[in-house]
Amino acid sequence: MTSPADNLRINGERLWDSLMEMAKIGPGARGGNNRLTLTDDDKKARELFISWCEGAGCTTAVDSMGNIFARREGTDPSLPPVMVGSHLDTQPTGGKFDGVLGVLAGLEILRSLNDMGIRTKHPIEVVDWTNEEGSRFAPAMISSGVFAGVYSQEEAYALTDRDGKALGDELKRIGFVGDETVGTRPLKAFFELHIEQGPILEAEEYDVGVVTHGQGQRWFDVKLTGFESHAGTTPMPRRKDALVGAAKLVQAVNEIALANAPHAVGTVGVLEPYPGSRNVIPGAVSMTVDFRHPDDTVLLGMADALKAKIAEVCAEHKLTEKTQEVFYYAPVAFDDTCVAAVRNAAERLGYKHRDIVSGAGHDACYIARVAPTSMVFTPCVDGISHNEDEDISLEWATAGADVLFHAVVETAEIVE
Repeated sequence: MTSPADNLRINGERLWDSLMEMAKIGPGARGGNNRLTLTDDDKKARELFISWCEGAGCTTAVDSMGNIFARREGTDPSLPPVMVGSHLDTQPTGGKFDGVLGVLAGLEILRSLNDMGIRTKHPIEVVDWTNEEGSRFAPAMISSGVFAGVYSQEEAYALTDRDGKALGDELKRIGFVGDETVGTRPLKAFFELHIEQGPILEAEEYDVGVVTHGQGQRWFDVKLTGFESHAGTTPMPRRKDALVGAAKLVQAVNEIALANAPHAVGTVGVLEPYPGSRNVIPGAVSMTVDFRHPDDTVLLGMADALKAKIAEVCAEHKLTEKTQEVFYYAPVAFDDTCVAAVRNAAERLGYKHRDIVSGAGHDACYIARVAPTSMVFTPCVDGISHNEDEDISLEWATAGADVLFHAVVETAEIVE
């Protein structure tokens, strides 16, 4: 038995044109975008988005964190909306698709429903979340985090950029402190389309990724302390070389991640030896460790393995250590019904798809705490993102938006 939704398709060319038009705001030096949150360019992007939404017959609202909601009314306005969206802010050397694709694909859903004269029982809302990237005001995903109760609005408003400007002040400066109390908007479900930001879908020639989980994260700051001394006169057996110990930990981080394949990753992103002189044995090393895995038990095991290796290295090389966990982000298991809606849409449309875990954080990961949620991934060339070379094809954008369209409309319920 067929459904009225079976043959629905978005207008891929129109979506692409919208992406290219939005990319004119905050152009980067090499063809990408530099549209940091709450800058004048972010304001222009927000205003363009609102004008497009209102042109599509939507009502718009802004909450006190500057999140923008564009609503296409359902036949029963009392029902909670199905929400879809992402973010319009970029990295300082960002691409044209990270985040923006998810917002404008949501707009394209509303435009396509208008074209086809289709009504849904539940309202559909498209959202632009403020400061997803966190590149100007850390941490990332702050506004969806306030919406979900992870952070307070006061904490968010107090965040400052490198110039000492506060998020709350900048939100007010560009005129996007809305009247609506953040987090009070009810939801039936939330869907987010995003580029994968990794190489798997393109390398394995998939059209669409069905996102089942978001990686959990544990970040550590580690300081190893030995004793700095003369590189030429200190015999090897008498040394307390903190950098030798740190080198073994770098290798251990890699081995711990490989031992928990295929989803685990581990990274030492910062390694700072002291005093940093070529003829002085390093007496101290500060380093960072980033572990990620979608299973919290495995993630904790990785952390325990690191701590055991630190103790072993310190004993072997006569070092002392100070280890601090500076960030913990719980793994996210997306809602089974929403995940099934995405998977069924991909199958119905004939797109080659696979289940996938998100290695990056997304607004959907916080919204999953307060509403049934899932994500759709589209491939990106060579897995490149957070870089002006980030690229996707019109065909990939269309496939992802088609799947998003079907999952959202199925959840919002077509009125026949």
